[in-house]
Amino acid sequence: MHVLSEGTGEVLGWHDPDENRRWIRKHKSRDLKDKRMGVQEAVTTFIKDGDFIASGGFGHVRVSMALIYEIIRQRKQNLALAGKTAVHDADILISSGCVSKVEAAYCFGHELRGLSPASRRAVETGSCKVVAEISNGGYQWRFLAAMMGVPFIPSRVLSGTDTFKHSSSKLVKDPFSGKSLCLIPACYPDVALIHVHRCDKYGNAQIDGILVEDFELSRAARRLIVTTEEVIDNERIRGAPWRTVIPFYVVDAVVETPYGAHPCQMPLRYFSDEEHIGEWLALSRTSEGVGQYFEKYVYGVDAFDDYLDLVGGIKKLIYLQKVEQLRAPMKAPWLRRRR
Repeated sequence: MHVLSEGTGEVLGWHDPDENRRWIRKHKSRDLKDKRMGVQEAVTTFIKDGDFIASGGFGHVRVSMALIYEIIRQRKQNLALAGKTAVHDADILISSGCVSKVEAAYCFGHELRGLSPASRRAVETGSCKVVAEISNGGYQWRFLAAMMGVPFIPSRVLSGTDTFKHSSSKLVKDPFSGKSLCLIPACYPDVALIHVHRCDKYGNAQIDGILVEDFELSRAARRLIVTTEEVIDNERIRGAPWRTVIPFYVVDAVVETPYGAHPCQMPLRYFSDEEHIGEWLALSRTSEGVGQYFEKYVYGVDAFDDYLDLVGGIKKLIYLQKVEQLRAPMKAPWLRRRR
């Protein structure tokens, strides 16, 4: 296949599909075993300095913030991050100094809340580098290729754009039509972090609402840590098998973490904590403010439950539940019919 041009971006997370298959066979078991553990143990066991990590969810929705804070608390270093739809998680991780590389699709912004002062400052000062760019769809296709066990996904997007120039993709001559075609490389993150609504102890996980890229990501990642609002019996999982979107055999750890997405939103459970996100955005305008935030909410506490107490405890969490419940009937009328 004749290569016409190549993007200048660094290829993060690519492996030969056959080598990856051998790695999975060696390191992943299909036995039904209890994978429950705490947040601290999961991060210590499965996330190493220099790993390429990807966070599930979308923007400020269904993000495993309990794991994000623990990564910072353990002071992991030189991580590379998939900036696929990365907002608060990316801002916190980059500004902490844990992340030194990013492949950016959607990053460095807080959506309607404005830009990300802290992580933008990290890039501007050189402590974190954007080593490649891609589109949101392109990232999903990278995970799709990995899930399928193929080295790339052919596409007709990216070509002819500045995004292609800064990506890790290649433009080739299609042997069938003779026209140009963009090849987007597969992506196998070292570790994926996905927060779900419910899960059994083996790792069979269910998500209410849109999956975004988590179907593909869960199957592309070499290691997968699932945090869950609740651990339920396997009998309940088997009673509605069509709702299980992440199967046990791709999961390495199950961490029961109620409110584990805070301050982000968990659809149909609790709304985003705009007060806390606003506090972060105000403090993160300066390096001193970033340090104050981490000392109070990350290094100054021993566990995620202590952090939840600091942000307002049960009173705040009940309030966020009520806000989400007021919105839920409009978002999911099928739930109202079943009650």
